[in-house]
Amino acid sequence: MKKLSSLFNILMLGLLLTGFSACKDDPEPEEEIVVPSEMVTVKGSIATNTTWTADKQYLITGFVYVEDGATLTIQPGTIIKGDKDSKGALFIKRGAKIMAVGTATQPIVFTSNEAAGSRKAGDWGGLVILGKAPVNKTPAVVEGEDKTEFGGTEVADNSGELKYVRIEFAGIAYQSNQEINSLTMGGVGSGTKIEYVQCSFGGDDSFEWFGGTVNAKHLIAYRGLDDDFDTDNGFSGLVQYGLVLRDPGVADQAGDSNAFESDNDSDGTTATPQTAGKFANITVAMADGEPNGKFASGARIRRNSAISIYNSVFTGAWPRSGVRIHDASTLTNYTSGLLKLEGVHVALSGTQSNGAVEGPTAAQFTAGAKNSVAAVASLLLPAGFNSITAKPALLPQAGSPLLTGGATLPAGFDATAYAGAFSTTDWTEGWANFDPQNTDYSLKK
Repeated sequence: MKKLSSLFNILMLGLLLTGFSACKDDPEPEEEIVVPSEMVTVKGSIATNTTWTADKQYLITGFVYVEDGATLTIQPGTIIKGDKDSKGALFIKRGAKIMAVGTATQPIVFTSNEAAGSRKAGDWGGLVILGKAPVNKTPAVVEGEDKTEFGGTEVADNSGELKYVRIEFAGIAYQSNQEINSLTMGGVGSGTKIEYVQCSFGGDDSFEWFGGTVNAKHLIAYRGLDDDFDTDNGFSGLVQYGLVLRDPGVADQAGDSNAFESDNDSDGTTATPQTAGKFANITVAMADGEPNGKFASGARIRRNSAISIYNSVFTGAWPRSGVRIHDASTLTNYTSGLLKLEGVHVALSGTQSNGAVEGPTAAQFTAGAKNSVAAVASLLLPAGFNSITAKPALLPQAGSPLLTGGATLPAGFDATAYAGAFSTTDWTEGWANFDPQNTDYSLKK
C-alpha cells in the first residue's frame, strides 16, 4: 500500500505540472476582429445614451450634436466617417460625454468618407469637445459654428474619454479665421481623459485648446496644415509625450504654420485665467526638403501667453526660428519665470532668418536648465526619424544626449530624465497609422 500510495502521489504531481505547463504555454486570446458591413447615417442631435458598435460604420452628416446629459459610447475598432458635401462635424456639448476607448490593436478611427487615394485635408469638419471648465472669454462660442457655448467654473468637469483614437483628414475653415480643427477642445475639464490620439492630415490645427484644464498624453500631430498644438483663452492643462511631424511642402497659405502657437487671447490682454499650459516630452520634426514659405517657427509664443515647454526637442528647417517669443508682455513672462523653457533642445537644419531662438538672448536661453542649441547630427537620432514616406524611426540611438537631456519636471508630470517624446519605447506601435491615405476603410459586403 505504501508503494502504491507513493506511485499515486508521483502521478498526481506529474499531472499537475503538465497542467501548469499547458496553462503557461497557452497563447493569449486574440481580440475579435469585427468586419463592418452596414453604414449608418447620423444627423442632427443625439439626446439619449447611444452606443456605436464596430460591426457598423457611421457617417456624420452636417453638424451632429451630443446633447447635455447624453453619453455617446464608441466601441473599440469602430470606424466613423465625415461626410464631405455637408462638412460633417461631431460636437460633444457641455454636460454631454464621449466614451471613445479603443485599444492598441483596435483603435477607433474618425476619417474621410472618400476612397483610398482620394482623401484630402479638410474632407470633413472634425471632433469638437466642449466642457464647463474656466476660459477667459465670455461668451465663448465654437469658431466656425458660432453658436454653441463652452466654459464655466467646473475645473474638474468630465467630458468623457478618448483613448487609442485616430482623427484623419478633418479640419475646415467655415469662415475666414473661423475654423474647426481635427480635435477642438473648448473649456474641457480635468476630469476628462485624453491619451493616445493621432490627428493626421488636418486642414487646420491638429489640436487646439480654448481654455480648460484637461490633461493629455501620447499625442501625434502628423502632416497637418496649420499649427500642431494651439493654445488660447486660458488653457492650463498638462500635456506629456507628443510627436509633431510636418511635411515641408504643406503650410497654411492664409497665415503661417508653427508647431506650437499660443496666445492668452486674440488681443494679448491680461484676461484670466491666463494661458499657462505646460508641455513636456515633445518631439518636433519636419521631413527633408525645402520648406513652404508660409512656415515660420517651431514654437510661436505670443500675446501674453505663459505656456511652458520642458524636455522637448525642435528639429527641422523652420525658416524663421526654432523657438520664438515675440512681444513685450510674453517676453516679460519668460524673464520673470512665469513662462519656462527647460530641457529644450533646438537643432535645426537650413537657414533661419531670425536665429535658432528668437526673443530671449542666446545667453538667456542657454542659462535655462539643460537647454541647448546644437547640430541635428549631434542628437544621434535614428535614420528616418523624420520620414513621411514610411513609418518614422523614433527611438534615439545609444549615446544620444537626448536620453539624459531632461530637466526636472513640475508636479503632475511623469518624471523623465530624457528630452523628446521617446526613450526606449515606441508608444506609437500598433494603433498609429502613418499612411491613412491608402488604408482600406471600405465596407465589406
